[in-house]
Amino acid sequence: MISAGAQIDVAKNVEAVRRRLEAAATRAGRNPADVQLIAVSKTFGADLVRAAAAGGHRAFGENKIQEALPKIEGLADLGLEWHLIGHLQSNKAKRAAGAFAWIHSIDRLDLLRRVDAAAHEQGARPRVLLQVDLAHEATKHGAGEDEVLDLAKAALDAKAVDLRGLMIVPPIPENPEDSRPWFKQLVGARARLVDAGIPAERLAQLSMGMSHDFEIAVEEGATMVRVGTAIFGRRTPPPVA
Repeated sequence: MISAGAQIDVAKNVEAVRRRLEAAATRAGRNPADVQLIAVSKTFGADLVRAAAAGGHRAFGENKIQEALPKIEGLADLGLEWHLIGHLQSNKAKRAAGAFAWIHSIDRLDLLRRVDAAAHEQGARPRVLLQVDLAHEATKHGAGEDEVLDLAKAALDAKAVDLRGLMIVPPIPENPEDSRPWFKQLVGARARLVDAGIPAERLAQLSMGMSHDFEIAVEEGATMVRVGTAIFGRRTPPPVA
């Protein structure tokens, strides 16, 4: 876990990212207030999250349940909004349902049903996004576009989870512009779901764009961007055993 150092001013970095986000939204004729910045704190310590929160930031993203839960508990006094943005295994659905306000990575029916049942049991109402796989990369997760309609219909019928939109993790681009077609495709996928009868208000959120391409994502309609490196710095790979 990476902790605060003198070289990292996360509050200043958050402000710099916000300025870039606002500029991208303005270029696209959008209201910057319509785009939520999620600071991705995976692998970074609670002290860095506190530093970002001290600068006024409230939304944070985590990838792994086992790392996130102690952090969430240790920072409960701050009233932060936590987003699960990483792949969720079915056997961790119960813990995720009660801990996160948002789950971005619902990608299959059995997972949706497990999260819904766990949320109902705990009296929770997590907002969920359906992760869509458009590039079909072997190392990435997500539902194929031919599966998303059934997944969305099931989410509408759920007892506790609240369907809010779609998420994508496209291939890492050599140039940020290379991500633009993937973002356009996700916008198109949402339009086709609406045409198929899914209420537009239940698909209002598009979670797309990371440190390397979030400005392109904002220009293409992102309502949530997931930014880690530009805020917290580069992650150090774990040592090889």
